[in-house]
Amino acid sequence: MRKINDRIYLGIASGAIGFIAQNLIDILSSKMKISERTYWTTAAGVWVSSRRESEKWSGQLLGALMNLGLSMVGGVSIVAILSKYGRDKLAPKGIFFGVTFGSMITGLLSGFASNKVKPKTAKSNLSYILANAVFGLTSTLAAAKLGDDSLFDVIPQNNYLKPTNQTTEQRTKDVEINNVQPIYSDISSDLGETPMM
Repeated sequence: MRKINDRIYLGIASGAIGFIAQNLIDILSSKMKISERTYWTTAAGVWVSSRRESEKWSGQLLGALMNLGLSMVGGVSIVAILSKYGRDKLAPKGIFFGVTFGSMITGLLSGFASNKVKPKTAKSNLSYILANAVFGLTSTLAAAKLGDDSLFDVIPQNNYLKPTNQTTEQRTKDVEINNVQPIYSDISSDLGETPMM
């Protein structure tokens, strides 16, 4: 399979994949009555005046498109993070990013005074956190899998700085040098006599 070699395009693609996974969890949570309302309904509530309007097909489409756009922004961000900090430990990085990014978005959506459909229960918000964690994990794994190696092969920022700490070998040599007693030819071995000049 051909890898994606553009960071923005990779972010858009991985964000869209994360969006699908996030919404599967969100819809399942809503069907199981864990969450009061879907993410789409909450997102649409920022722009429409009532819950009834946000639950119509046009409100759901509006909420889905807003959620997709934010997911793509998140995907671009996670690609930038992986490019700078590496593709190791993908699961913790992805979950951390998803929960953090999602919490900021949820707080932003719920914080608008005009949003009449924001969730008010802890279970709804915990459901959103789980959905956001799944988003972060899925989009991070997708970015690492779909991205070309050249995107993650950046020159270290401190490549031109001299190291400030010695290596073990350098420290060992310093200890050996400091333990050797100097031998001076102009000092007499007899402490009572001073050398003749």
